[in-house]
Amino acid sequence: MDDDFGISDAPRDYTPLGLTENPFPYSPVPADEPEFYCGQSAATTAIGETISAVLNTGKSKHMVLTGRYGNGKSHTLKYTRSLLTERDDVLVGYVPQPGGGFLDIYHEFLYDLGFDRLRNMAHEYLANVAELVGAEPVKTPEQMRSHIDSGEVLLSEVVPPAIDRLSQLTRYPDFARALVHLLYDDTKLYAWQWLSGEGIRYEQRKQMEVHSALDDDTTAVRAFTALQRLLAALGYSGVFVFIDEFEGVARQKPKDMQHTLNSIRHLMDQNPTGLCLLFACAPEVWQQIMAEYHAFGERIGEEVVIAPLTEEDMQQLLDAYLHRPATRERPLEIFESAALRLLHQRSQGNARQVISTAARLLDYAIDAGRSHIDADTIERYYEEIMNKRSI
Repeated sequence: MDDDFGISDAPRDYTPLGLTENPFPYSPVPADEPEFYCGQSAATTAIGETISAVLNTGKSKHMVLTGRYGNGKSHTLKYTRSLLTERDDVLVGYVPQPGGGFLDIYHEFLYDLGFDRLRNMAHEYLANVAELVGAEPVKTPEQMRSHIDSGEVLLSEVVPPAIDRLSQLTRYPDFARALVHLLYDDTKLYAWQWLSGEGIRYEQRKQMEVHSALDDDTTAVRAFTALQRLLAALGYSGVFVFIDEFEGVARQKPKDMQHTLNSIRHLMDQNPTGLCLLFACAPEVWQQIMAEYHAFGERIGEEVVIAPLTEEDMQQLLDAYLHRPATRERPLEIFESAALRLLHQRSQGNARQVISTAARLLDYAIDAGRSHIDADTIERYYEEIMNKRSI
């Protein structure tokens, strides 16, 4: 009976197509750091202008990407994020979906930054206030850690004035205490849990002299604003938050949806400088938000549509995937011109459908003993797919 499944780990031989492997994913999901980006010149121009405005002027600016599922909104967010992470003067966080409210957005943002990055900021801040206790000037977080480890700087001396100054800066004393407690081995995990909105017991908060819980949208907005003020004091040029699948807010109850949007609006209002929120949202949900929640929609500077790929964009995308495993000089020649036109027509330029169909077409062509893909191959492939669906 097991033989009926035909399960095998024997690899297909793609050399008849001039390839060492099938480079296309069967279920396309954008990588965290995509290697290439094709098409969407209008969108990339608008995104570049928005980000540049924040970096050049220091003023906050926000925008939304809309488009059909599979057109490349997530890919666009992640590719843009990968470009910004190369800079050491900005903080970038990716939020895969809005969850149940702003607390979830804040939590995902902190988790994308990670414990080590946040602890590094605590060292960076301490390096900026070391002179308060007469210590030698410290220029980097690494130097601060070294001075602490060697005993040249005593935490017992530098922490109290650091907390006082950070409390004044952030206007959130509990945030200041938790951040500094990232430096202590016995409280660093409690501090991280509190700062990331996970929630900790009263006894654990008491150990850090943190009096309140960070467990709702209001305190999450306050904590994010405190972080923003800290980063501005440390000389960062901007904080960029990429929120994907924002249409998820429509699955919340109307009252909860309004509360989530109001929380984000308050965040934008409290941070007029150095903040960029970039949303990706299904167009029908964004239209609903614009129609019913004017106060929120008015704060988004621009809507950019991620359109279906043109045939030229599609060819560039296919060629980018095929280039690495290709043994022939022009790997796109695997597809005849008529086949490319038909693939674009059948996929309607949807990037996700193009990639997943291309993955299966290569397998189909190899199994059929073909050395290239023509229009007939694609027609037969779709015909077989439709027959299987009708069974």
